[in-house]
Amino acid sequence: MPSLTRQQLALLIPLTLFWGLNWPVMKLGVTDYPPLTFRALSIWLGVPVLGLALVWMKVPFRVPRQHWLQLLWLAATNMFVWHACIIVALKHLPSGRSAILGYSMPIFSALLGALLFKSPMARRGWLGVGAAALGVLLLLWHEFTHLAGHPGYVVMALVAACTWALGTQLLRRTTIPLPTLTLSFWMTTLTAIVMTLLCIVLERPQWHAPGPATWGAVLYNAVLIFGFAHAAWFVLARSLPPVASTLSVMLIPVIGVFSSALWLGETVHWQDWVAVVLMVLAIASVLWPARQGSAATTAA
Repeated sequence: MPSLTRQQLALLIPLTLFWGLNWPVMKLGVTDYPPLTFRALSIWLGVPVLGLALVWMKVPFRVPRQHWLQLLWLAATNMFVWHACIIVALKHLPSGRSAILGYSMPIFSALLGALLFKSPMARRGWLGVGAAALGVLLLLWHEFTHLAGHPGYVVMALVAACTWALGTQLLRRTTIPLPTLTLSFWMTTLTAIVMTLLCIVLERPQWHAPGPATWGAVLYNAVLIFGFAHAAWFVLARSLPPVASTLSVMLIPVIGVFSSALWLGETVHWQDWVAVVLMVLAIASVLWPARQGSAATTAA
């Protein structure tokens, strides 16, 4: 396991906690409020927080014209699809289950890395993908066998995770010669515009004044998620190898499941327990570095 600097740990630990606890927070926010509008409000209030961080750290805002197309593609794959799909799915699914499905992202990332970018994956990596697929099937089975299930929203959450996985692969390979915080600021701003257009088109008749719970969730997301967590994730994903940058992902769905059970009283079914175990084992099998002897044998 590569050693992490103090700065990287200072980003990783709060990132894990903030993102994990955000699942029940978001669920409270969208329970009685249109989900896309909730997301748009959160991002717009988070943009100035992130902008102040750039000013304080003297990070440039300017993006040369020739890089805007690549930046737009990074924003679409890392944020547009993820935020639109996952917040709508969360409206109709338990927050703990949404966390498990959403943070299956490293599995899709491993698959895309192997299939699209020719990144080698050992046998245990394929076993990990199989374990993750089994966990997802358990969740799908629970949705299909209950009258109140919403299998379409499960698929939406998986689409969000898969698209985010592609975005993570592209972010690690980007050739834009700019600080990660600059990219994060403009990706967040572009996402705010897209979410605003979506909520105007799809949710305008549902608009009403947010209640106290919704405002609390909006502020949590604005300051801790869009003002800090996303930028921290982009820094880690771009500066560290996959095994280090996705350490937090191994714990976020676990925190999401059990904080939702404690805070919102969500029932944790046996499928959820097994899926959590399978997801963590799968991600560990894909991301945990091989022993030198095994690596040498594989290379030979």
